[in-house]
Amino acid sequence: MISRYTDGRGLRRYLAGAAAARAGDEMSGPALLLLGFAVTGRPETGSGLLASLTIAGAAGGPLFGALLDRSRRPDRLLAWTLAAYALGIVAVQAAAGRLPMPALAAIALLAGLFNPAVTGGWTAQLPRVVNGRELDRGSALDALTFSAASLAGPALAAGVAAGIGARAAVLTAAALVALAVPSACSLSRYRPGPGQRRVALRRQMAAGFAVIAARRPLLRATVTSVVSYAGIGMLLVCCPLLGAQRLGGAARGALLISATAVASLTANAILARRPRRRRPGSTRRRRPGSTRRGAPDTRVLVSTLVIGASMAAAALAPGWLTLAAVALVGAGEGPQLTALFAVRHRETPANLRGQVYTTAASLKIAGLAAGAALAGPLAGWSVTGCLLIAAGTQLAAAAAYLTAGFTGRVRREPVPAPPPGSAARDTKTGRPARSG
Repeated sequence: MISRYTDGRGLRRYLAGAAAARAGDEMSGPALLLLGFAVTGRPETGSGLLASLTIAGAAGGPLFGALLDRSRRPDRLLAWTLAAYALGIVAVQAAAGRLPMPALAAIALLAGLFNPAVTGGWTAQLPRVVNGRELDRGSALDALTFSAASLAGPALAAGVAAGIGARAAVLTAAALVALAVPSACSLSRYRPGPGQRRVALRRQMAAGFAVIAARRPLLRATVTSVVSYAGIGMLLVCCPLLGAQRLGGAARGALLISATAVASLTANAILARRPRRRRPGSTRRRRPGSTRRGAPDTRVLVSTLVIGASMAAAALAPGWLTLAAVALVGAGEGPQLTALFAVRHRETPANLRGQVYTTAASLKIAGLAAGAALAGPLAGWSVTGCLLIAAGTQLAAAAAYLTAGFTGRVRREPVPAPPPGSAARDTKTGRPARSG
């Protein structure tokens, strides 16, 4: 079965909601930075708000994933969490300039606890919408929404803040997140997988980490992405300084971020193309779990090496050639994310998808935050040195991948829940399977 609904409306609703929520999330960071500076005149205020929001999102991932897997109606939980995240962003905007910084940071921390719904919590629902070979394309399109959001979010925040004000930019970000709520509610038409309501919450949270540690391909991809994203965090901190030193102004550092997003968007758009139909009379068949463009495990390694080479080139490139070098980072980052999603979908048990996806996403966010924190003093010492160290983290990520070893055969894809109105059948007799 290629998809549960041949008209593709379910996938389009899913992608529309994902794009809206993630655009709002990507917009909220720059908008909060601008709001903090506009209210206090100090950049530390905005960076403190962003750090609080990010740290809380990383910490809240495992708990939200466990609750999502335990829920009889994960679509409702996802919708309510998105609504709470939007309200949290609005609350930060309302409190800015009226409450002291500790209280403001506390509100941002509380709002950030609902952030995992935008990342891993949303992606965990994709196998409910499409399955089989169409899941590979769905994963690429899902990753495409991240790239599109990273391109549109900061640009929209800058435009709204310049035209109306920083507070309006924050409110617009919250509105985009709220627009995803109807799409989350539409997931009710797909039957969720079996929950784990009888398992203690603490044990279920531990089960997510246990699955990642026990399944070698999943562990390898997760560790590689976490280490790689530490380098991405370093690059983001270096972009304004690269703009000031090589492009003629710190504001032009935003061009580097945009170039990365465009390259990532383009690479994922190529990966998301529909597979070509086989010619009449062709007898060549793919093995179950294989993909037309090669195993996603291999793409995780290759894309990480591409990112490392691009960062090394950006460290040494003169003038505007830096723009081309940094753009190549996106050409590796986009396929890495697509391949990472494909590995997660293939290796994760159906009843632990929310737990594993949100836990893995939280680990990546933690890696990004650690890299950004480390890049502060490093970039102050030398931007070139910081970028070379960032390139070294990609080599470390590739080494982490290799130390886990290669797997000769791809694991069998978890069997998704049957569509509404159909009954599961015994694989040997073809008769309806007994419940319980």
